[in-house]
Parts: sequence; structure tokens; C-alpha cells
Amino acid sequence: MGAVVGIMLRIMPVSPTVDLQKIKQSAEKKLKELGGILNKIEEQPIAFGLKAVIVTLAWPEDKDSEILEKELGKIKDVNSVEITDVRRVIG
Repeated sequence: MGAVVGIMLRIMPVSPTVDLQKIKQSAEKKLKELGGILNKIEEQPIAFGLKAVIVTLAWPEDKDSEILEKELGKIKDVNSVEITDVRRVIG
């Protein structure tokens, strides 16, 4: 892997009743398939019982990051996926 960027994604489920563990497992599997390196995956309270899944990963700089939003958005019970932060990784 050449130059790498750190990306943070917010995955929003379709409702507060969705099993976030299944979304996390599917996201982790899909990231490996796409060539990303998972750093951290956690839940973040939003409002009224709704929680987002926050994913932090390393991604090849020369690879289009929009594919992450597109592919992770295909996961069952996912409403939306948004890249919230991109940073160049040094070292």
C-alpha cells in the first residue's frame, strides 16, 4: 500500500430498532473486500434512541473513497453513509 489516508465514516441505520452488530459485521467484511484497513468501529448516540455506527479506517490515497459510501450503503438496514473526515496519514 502506498500513501494512505485516514477516513471516518458515519453509517446511519434505518431505525433505532436495527441490530447495529449486524451492520458492524457487514461493514467490517465489506471494508476488507474493498481493501480498507479497519482501525475502529463504535456506536455514537444521535437522538431519540437512534445510534450511528462510526468507522475509522486506513484507505489507499490513490483509490476513490466514494466507493466506500456506495458499497457500505448497500448493507441491509443502512439508511445512509457519509464520509465525515479525511486526513493524510504520516508515518
